[in-house]
Amino acid sequence: MEENPSENKKGMWKLSVDGSSCLTGSGAGLVLTNPDGWTLEYALRFKFKATNNEAEWEALIAGLTIAKHLEVQRIEASSDSQLVVGLVNREYEAREDLMMKYLFHFQGMKSAFEVLRIVKVPRAENIRADQLSKLATAKE
Repeated sequence: MEENPSENKKGMWKLSVDGSSCLTGSGAGLVLTNPDGWTLEYALRFKFKATNNEAEWEALIAGLTIAKHLEVQRIEASSDSQLVVGLVNREYEAREDLMMKYLFHFQGMKSAFEVLRIVKVPRAENIRADQLSKLATAKE
């Protein structure tokens, strides 16, 4: 039985994530929106050095952790990271040990949600999360 697309969107939360790494630090931007349009925005600064890919994973995991604590059941997360989205959706194979660990952690989180989708979006559609991640990495 196929799901009705409009039914499918009912009760669906949206999570936009972006990770960022530069000389001044690494961080993440998260925008979590409930089905009624109520929005939470987070700028997270990491106290550890991270690559862009690691920061993207951290952003996704942090956003899903917040959603889990809010008892969200249906969520669609969007990221502009081709690697993270490709790994999660099994389009890519994790080859580096750290990427395997992030993927394993993510897979352990999936059971907290009734529906969990991860989609790739162009950077231009991820503007607010990108701005928040840049804010998080700005020099103090």
